[in-house]
Amino acid sequence: MLLFWQTGPGSRCLLLSLLLLTTWEAGSGQLHYSIPEEAKHGTFVGRIAQDLGLELTELVPRLFRVASKDRGDLLEVNLQNGILFVNSRIDREELCGRSAECSIHLEVIVDRPLQVFHVEVEVRDINDNPPVFPETNKNIVIAESRPPETRFPLDGASDADIGVNSALTYRLDPSDYFALDTQNNRERTSSLSLVLKKSLDREEIQEYSLLLTASDGGKPELTGTVQLLITILDVNDNAPEFDRFVYKVKVLEDALNGTLVINLNATDPDEGINGDIIYSFRRPVSPAVVHTFNIDPNSGEVRTKGLLDFEEIKLYEIPVEAVDKGNIPMTGHCTLLVELLDVNDNAPEVTITSLSLPVREDAQPSTVIALVSVSDRDSGDNGQVTCSLTPHLPFKLVSTFKNYYSLVLDSALDRETTADYKVVVTARDRGSPSLWSTASVSVEVADVNDNAPTFGQPEYTVFVKENNPPGAHIFTVSAMDADAQENALVSYSLVERRVGERLLSSYVSVHAESGKVFALQPLDHEELELLQFQVSARDAGVPALGSNVTLQVFVLDENDNAPTLLPHRAVGAVGTVTELVPRSAGSGQVVAKVRAVDADSGYNAWLSYELQLAAGGMRSPFRVGLYTGEISTTRSLDEADAPRQRLLVLVKDHGEPALTATATVLVSLVENGQAPKISSLASESTASSEASLVTVNVYLIIAICSVSSLLVLTLLLYTALRCSARPTDGACAPGKPMLVCSSAVGSWSYSQQRRQRVCSGEGPPKTDLMAFSPSLPPVLGSAEDTCQRERQVEHLKEDP
Repeated sequence: MLLFWQTGPGSRCLLLSLLLLTTWEAGSGQLHYSIPEEAKHGTFVGRIAQDLGLELTELVPRLFRVASKDRGDLLEVNLQNGILFVNSRIDREELCGRSAECSIHLEVIVDRPLQVFHVEVEVRDINDNPPVFPETNKNIVIAESRPPETRFPLDGASDADIGVNSALTYRLDPSDYFALDTQNNRERTSSLSLVLKKSLDREEIQEYSLLLTASDGGKPELTGTVQLLITILDVNDNAPEFDRFVYKVKVLEDALNGTLVINLNATDPDEGINGDIIYSFRRPVSPAVVHTFNIDPNSGEVRTKGLLDFEEIKLYEIPVEAVDKGNIPMTGHCTLLVELLDVNDNAPEVTITSLSLPVREDAQPSTVIALVSVSDRDSGDNGQVTCSLTPHLPFKLVSTFKNYYSLVLDSALDRETTADYKVVVTARDRGSPSLWSTASVSVEVADVNDNAPTFGQPEYTVFVKENNPPGAHIFTVSAMDADAQENALVSYSLVERRVGERLLSSYVSVHAESGKVFALQPLDHEELELLQFQVSARDAGVPALGSNVTLQVFVLDENDNAPTLLPHRAVGAVGTVTELVPRSAGSGQVVAKVRAVDADSGYNAWLSYELQLAAGGMRSPFRVGLYTGEISTTRSLDEADAPRQRLLVLVKDHGEPALTATATVLVSLVENGQAPKISSLASESTASSEASLVTVNVYLIIAICSVSSLLVLTLLLYTALRCSARPTDGACAPGKPMLVCSSAVGSWSYSQQRRQRVCSGEGPPKTDLMAFSPSLPPVLGSAEDTCQRERQVEHLKEDP
């Protein structure tokens, strides 16, 4: 809010005070005062306390104070009467310069409660600065030959004030030869010129002195002056002259610094200083000339100043002027043409562009790989260039145009042999001495799918224990592809076929990326001993290439089948055998035999028999053969032996852990006369049947032993070939094969299939090769069993 104080009725002052107090308590008002600059100390500015609605008695207790954002010592407040007054000299030009507005901003602060008021004190300009010229005396030199209406610019005066106080007008002392011209342009600036009104005559008047006065628009006005001293020069009416208008010289571009190019000479018929000549390059002088040549102002000698370069500038056109030293200098002109002679100082430049990279490895010869251009900044033989390539590379240069070549393929490429080539192009000029340069480019050979994935070997043998968990990792196939990127990205798959009545994919699977082979279900050695299949590896090229590898998966036997008892001719309950034995049986007589088979193979199917102790710890008169299962007497039977004996036979295999089965043999002791009667029919039928089978069993045993021997020989030959082919796979040293038939260690055991053990690399190898015969019908026994039965029959016949 602006408030200007004037004398008036008291009611008006009271109303203004109330309004001011209300406004300032709301914090939205501002006091405005105005004072002229250069006011004396103590000049009244305004009743600030009253205008702000403050009581004089509150000023001191409420810590009334004034702070200025600009200069706080210019204005001050009397705390006794609340009047704002001038404290020190205020110079508007020093405070605000030539700004149109100039104010002093005050902050009035009172405490208890805290209030802040803003006061603006405007500083008005007064005409306290006179116009000032840049210099008090101005020297002007004018030749007497200058025509009338010639204008000579003058520097105007400046005034530090503003507004009308700085509006200047000029006047010049009256003169017959000179007048003052002031022109204002659109930018509101004035140009001041001294105008020649008529021709001068130096012989009549040699010098003029005029006073130029500038007045401002203030009241009272202030003025400034400058003394113009005008000197008239004599006319120099003869200019220097060169003997030729154009001079031509030749200089080698490798000329040393300071080499003399030419000595120019001009003449002037005037005498004295009007005949003294100064040589210089005529302005404006090109930077190339300034940096390359120098001219002696007195002698006119032109010498080299910098390095010359024929390739940058071949010809310099230098304008030269000769100026005499007359009062009115006159000038003569000529042109100097400096032609540079070429020197072989630039090596050829090689540029390789338009590269067709990378190059496919199946690219045909004569395929353009890149465009090569050569250049030499020299001329003549110095600029004649020949090109060559690095030797022993499948590339060559073919000239297509002057200094342009094509880099073409000269022979077939094979990325798998060399993936990239560094081709170096050498360019050599015919200068003396010759200069050369090189440019190299790396030619990358792009892959083409010309290599199928390959496995390390055509066939792998894998050993897997049966009863593996579903999804077990059994092997990893890996194929290498010599190509790159997607052409070398190998994926694996099974070559589907049928295994019996099932598909191969129901047994195994292969991971397409890693090549890991997994067994999808538990394998059973008794069902499948050897699983042979192929895995295909194909790359991702177009068209895709592939190859196969054969995997032979041998399923190793685990002891997962317990011994199984075979039926007996006199079997009663399950696993129970009933035999009639005469009391007259002597020591060592075979009275019965327990027959059992094991579906496993090898040691897991090798059975042994043990007789369990009877209840009560009584010692039985019978024993069982460890490997034969034959029950025989340990002593002669007597009347003290119980008529019915219950024997428990434990059948156990040699697996880890061992599995068992139990057979119960009921032995009935009969008198000597009763045994033949009871068993006569059975004995006769058994004897007749066993006698008829003796010949058959002999041939059967021979056939089984032959087949087993042939199998052992085949396995030994196969193992030797595999071990000799891959010595790094570990030593495969099977022990001496041993065919176990009927011997002291036991009789033939019954098994469903032939079993063999080969080198698996798992644990210490067993040196014994166990071969087991196929299953026989329950009616048929082994040869040893047949012999045993015959001995038993003979024994019964001899014992009445």
